[in-house]
Amino acid sequence: MNRTKKLQPPLTEADVRSLEAGGQVSVTGAVYTARDMAHKRLCELIDAGRELPFELEGAIIYFAGSTPARPGRVIGAAGPTTSSRMDAFSPKVIASGLRAMIGKGYRGAEVREALKEHGAVHLSTIGGAGALLSKHVVSAEVIAFEDLGAGAIQKLNVVDFLAIVAYDCHGKSAYKE
Repeated sequence: MNRTKKLQPPLTEADVRSLEAGGQVSVTGAVYTARDMAHKRLCELIDAGRELPFELEGAIIYFAGSTPARPGRVIGAAGPTTSSRMDAFSPKVIASGLRAMIGKGYRGAEVREALKEHGAVHLSTIGGAGALLSKHVVSAEVIAFEDLGAGAIQKLNVVDFLAIVAYDCHGKSAYKE
């Protein structure tokens, strides 16, 4: 029987090494949203040796952009973006301390190698379930790149946000390859 592992960022290398492809996780704590344009800017900051808008070491990035919140809600729908859109940027962000990413779909060979080399994982959640996933977000705040609109980086505080370990740091995948 597959037990759901509880994760609370910032994640340690031991947290990540305990995860196996196909396993279920429940995340409670700070998660940062970032899509392709935000990743591009993060990489530019890393290359320039400048301060990042949040601490990457042990962090979880969720490949998502939310819709506007309805009255009485913290956030609108917040479903995952196709992960391969971040493949050009993910190895550099992983090498800078990121421990986990949440998205949907396949990751390229270079990203999978970076996960193994630096002890990180790629988590997957259900596309099309943004309204349901948003119910696990208890607070949301734009912290960087506000000019990107829905692509801005947000700090989300989540409770029991469920995902599957799609690619672990041991080189295994939950996908049939």
